[in-house]
Amino acid sequence: MKIAVGSTNPIKVTAVTTHVSHLWPDAEVISLVVPSGVSAMPMNDAETITGAYNRARAAQEALQADMGIGLEGGVHPEPFGLVLQGWVAVVASDGRTGLGGCARLPLPEHIAQRVHNGEELGQVIDEILADRNTKQKGGAVGALTNNLVVRGEAFATAVAYALAPFVSPHLYDGVAG
Repeated sequence: MKIAVGSTNPIKVTAVTTHVSHLWPDAEVISLVVPSGVSAMPMNDAETITGAYNRARAAQEALQADMGIGLEGGVHPEPFGLVLQGWVAVVASDGRTGLGGCARLPLPEHIAQRVHNGEELGQVIDEILADRNTKQKGGAVGALTNNLVVRGEAFATAVAYALAPFVSPHLYDGVAG
């Protein structure tokens, strides 16, 4: 089995391999850079989901893989403020798909305001922490929770959710297992 991941970010690739290695030990996971087709800072669920599906499809098609997996982080406006969120999409060569989301975390108002003003969240967090490339480390979620939850864990859970139709197909197809 060949699985293409539409990102070379080590946090995202590890989130995929964490589950794939348990489910399909012989699977080959290949990461590659593909376009998301959305803005660098997706501003709502619809845009983030579109980016995840675009990455999954592009990766699957580029490598003629059995599955393509796309991971996309973004924010979403809620009545109480802007929340950090992420989505994972799986696209299989047979046409089946899966979708899973990360837990949501409200952003502090001063950070949300900067994102609303057009700054990318990762760059804002890097500046506040005087660090570089935090999105390839604990991410904004790690910074905001003091590493109680880190970006890779959040995405790994979403990967598991997105793989659910592939690991429990009888429940999704309505056919007794």
